[in-house]
Amino acid sequence: MSLVLRVYRENKGTIVRTIVYTIGHFIIAAACVMYFTGSSFQAAITDAIVEPLINGVWYMVLDKFWASKVAKKQEPVTA
Repeated sequence: MSLVLRVYRENKGTIVRTIVYTIGHFIIAAACVMYFTGSSFQAAITDAIVEPLINGVWYMVLDKFWASKVAKKQEPVTA
């Protein structure tokens, strides 16, 4: 099994949520930049792409961290 497929299978839920979040953010960010600043479409779409890509990575890191904390709480304590 290739590394890419293994990583995808192990993180499928996180990856899908990250992609959906990022696409929505592209649309919302471009609309907000154009509305609030009156900037050109090119500037708005650049911001709408660059900023959520960084946020998408941040979300994935946060989701993995969060999931690890939840998993630790569910582990039985052994003495």
